[in-house]
Amino acid sequence: PRAHPLALGPGREFDAIRDFAARWGSLASALGDDCAVLDVPAGARLCVSTDASVEDVHFRRGWLTPREIGYRAAAAALSDLAAAAAEPLGLLLALSAPHAWRADIGEVAEGVGEAARAAGTRILGGDTTGGAGALSLTVTVLGAARRPLSRGGAEPGDRVWVTGALGGPLAALRAFERGEAPAAADRERFARPVPRLREARWLAERGARAAIDVSDGLLADLGHVAAASEVTIEVDVARVPCLAGVSNADAAGSGEEYELAVVLPPALDVAEAFARELGTPLTEVGRVASSGRGPGRVIALASGTRVDLPVGYDHFSS
Repeated sequence: PRAHPLALGPGREFDAIRDFAARWGSLASALGDDCAVLDVPAGARLCVSTDASVEDVHFRRGWLTPREIGYRAAAAALSDLAAAAAEPLGLLLALSAPHAWRADIGEVAEGVGEAARAAGTRILGGDTTGGAGALSLTVTVLGAARRPLSRGGAEPGDRVWVTGALGGPLAALRAFERGEAPAAADRERFARPVPRLREARWLAERGARAAIDVSDGLLADLGHVAAASEVTIEVDVARVPCLAGVSNADAAGSGEEYELAVVLPPALDVAEAFARELGTPLTEVGRVASSGRGPGRVIALASGTRVDLPVGYDHFSS
């Protein structure tokens, strides 16, 4: 029989892992081995993604509580499984903490556990190290899907939809950078995004062709769908759903939303059923206009006229 999951060797690193495990309780599965071993449902494909959350890149210490930082890092990674319409099987956490963070990493772990619990999944292991300078969390997620969605399935005539309402994270970020407290709704969207896991599976079951989670901005992320599908996507900026006080243009460029942009066949109109069954709005924002050789592109339209808007965030732009 395998050792008890808390039967780890001595040392402060393993004391931290024991503390994590105590906080996670039944969410933690087989911690302490070199590898996690799990079964994939028969007929399903394994979906794997890794997402990093780095202090002073994705957040600043004064903006969020340690628990919110952990939750947000795990939720962002789980959102990648939503883009594939995958059922979560588990996650792994790699945490690098400088000395100034040591007293708070237990609360960071609590936040990771909160996100795992909300997603109905387990924490399978990971790695902990000391570090210099900035707190860094890298979360790897594993899921299973019988028909995973990708970015490459959009076809001419399809319609483009987005879940939820956008713009809160950008509004919160601007307030933080001005040294002000964001509006409560904007801060909530920044600190506690909701991975659209169940929503994605619901849409996939009804014939969705392609999907992506909105992490860099709706226009930027739809650009990835257009490129993978070799199509042109037209987005009606006036139709982009936004939180109160946020312009449609800002909503179209706001990153770290973790809502879902999805491409549906033209005859598939499920917005009412989606909202009724899942409690989240689904809004049509554009269409797949054409296909052809060469790279795809996204065109932003206002009253039928093309407009130039900032498309979103690029980590290597500076």
